[in-house]
Amino acid sequence: MDKSFVETYFNWSEVQLDALLKASKETLYMTFVSTLFVAIIGLLIGLLLFIFSRKNTKVNRTLYTIVSVISNTFRSIPFIILLILLFPVANTLFGSMIGPTSALPALILSASPFYARMVEIAFREVDQGVIEASEAMGASLTQIIWKVLIPESLPALISGITVTTITMIGFTAMAGAVGAGGLGNLAYQTGYAANKYTVITVSTVLILVLVFIVQWIGDLLVKKIDKR
Repeated sequence: MDKSFVETYFNWSEVQLDALLKASKETLYMTFVSTLFVAIIGLLIGLLLFIFSRKNTKVNRTLYTIVSVISNTFRSIPFIILLILLFPVANTLFGSMIGPTSALPALILSASPFYARMVEIAFREVDQGVIEASEAMGASLTQIIWKVLIPESLPALISGITVTTITMIGFTAMAGAVGAGGLGNLAYQTGYAANKYTVITVSTVLILVLVFIVQWIGDLLVKKIDKR
C-alpha cells in the first residue's frame, strides 16, 4: 500500500485521547440514560396497547386507536427532524440546546413507541390459555401483569430493548452532528469538518464495539432466561 496514502488518511497523532474518552462517555450517557426511560415508557405504552386490544368494546377500540396513533406519529418522524423540533423543549428543560442532555427528549420520544410495539407483540405471543386460567382463578390485572405477562415474555422484552438500544446508539451519532456531543460529534466536527479521517475511523470503530457489546449482553441474558 502506498505509504503516502496511509500517512494522509490514517495519522494517529490526530487522535486526542482526552477528547476520545469524553466523547465515549457522552455517547454512553445518552444511550443508557435514554434506554432506562425508553424501557419504562415503552413497557407502559405496550401494556396499554395490549390491554385495550384484548376486549373488543367500543371504549377499548377508541382508546387503542388513540394510543396507537400517538405512538405511530412519534415513531414515524425521522429522528433528526424530531431532534430539531424538540430543541425548544430541551432549552426549556435544561437551559441549553446543545450537549448530551439536550438530546435525551428526542431519543426517548423516538425510541419509546418503537419499543412499545415490540412489547405489544411480546405480550400477544404469551399463551392466552395461561392468561385466561389466571383470570378464572381470580387473579387481578396487576397480578396477571407481574406474574404472567412479564415473566412469560421476558426473553422477547430483553431482545426488544437490545434492538432498541442499538438503534439509539445510531441516533446518538446523528444527534452529535447537531451539537449533542458524543462520538458522532467527534466524528463530524473533529473528523469530517477538519479533514481528519483517523478520527472518523476511530469513532466509527468505537461505535461498532459498543453495538457488539450491547448485542452480546442482550443475547447472553436471553439465553439465561429463556427456558424453552
